Amino acid sequence: MTAAATDTTFDHLLFPTDGSEGAAVALDHVLEIAAEHGSTVHVLTVIDMALYSPFQREGAVVDALKQEGDRIVREAADRAADRGVETVTEVRSGDPYREILDYAAAHDIDLTVMPTHGRRGLERFLLGSTTERVVRRADGPVLTIRPDAETPATYPYRRVLAPTDGSECAKDAVELSVDIADTTGAALHLLTVVDTVSVGVDVRSEIKTAMLEAAADEIIDEASSIAETRGVAPAAETVAYGSSVTDEIRSHIEAHDIDLVVVGTHGRTGFDRYVLGSITEYLVRTAPVPVLTVREPIATDS
Repeated sequence: MTAAATDTTFDHLLFPTDGSEGAAVALDHVLEIAAEHGSTVHVLTVIDMALYSPFQREGAVVDALKQEGDRIVREAADRAADRGVETVTEVRSGDPYREILDYAAAHDIDLTVMPTHGRRGLERFLLGSTTERVVRRADGPVLTIRPDAETPATYPYRRVLAPTDGSECAKDAVELSVDIADTTGAALHLLTVVDTVSVGVDVRSEIKTAMLEAAADEIIDEASSIAETRGVAPAAETVAYGSSVTDEIRSHIEAHDIDLVVVGTHGRTGFDRYVLGSITEYLVRTAPVPVLTVREPIATDS
């Protein structure tokens, strides 16, 4: 499943793991999804040899790392078997995020599930930088789980939030959120935020405010139309006003007991736009619930 084709399927789930406690939390959620949909979970561990000196990249050290990788994927597979979930396991060496992306592309992965952080070790595999690179560059959706969230993630989802700024990438995320709501029976919440800081305090601000309000209403109406075309009636359509878009999103999550946020992101270096940019990065790192990201396809020359 890619950003351009958002019909939700869960046949093949990719779970990259470093064997950390953070990864174990994400595995619990992966197995919930897989058990519900009869999915195959692909368990992948990547040994980052760049962390070791040339003298360590041979002989007993390599053998020990390979054995550790085998142990990690085997333990995950054993937990999956206890839930009746089928697995495929693999241990690779290389740049973790590149190996994750290559594996996902080669095996037609529908969804990649990762913790927001793991541990230094194996020596290191899933750190924030790896997860962020995968989120930024993956062709398919990526679900990120905060291991330290106060409330464990649960599935099926009950309330799904799609923040949108009306851009093409945000529309892709709305479509994906509609599919998720349809698949799980979750209530769909649509949200756009008017940044009041940009308005100002002079006479012209009244005109600008009216323009922003009209644009926000149009964004919500368009998102609602996307949902209704797919047979999903939004449970909430909200235009919020505030000086911080992230604070408004967090407030909506908490006020409405949201358990999944679906947002878009660019494939460019750096997150650089509203819900598609630095806000997506912020949500991935700090949201109290899982965040599902869908990347804007990168334009290529014909």
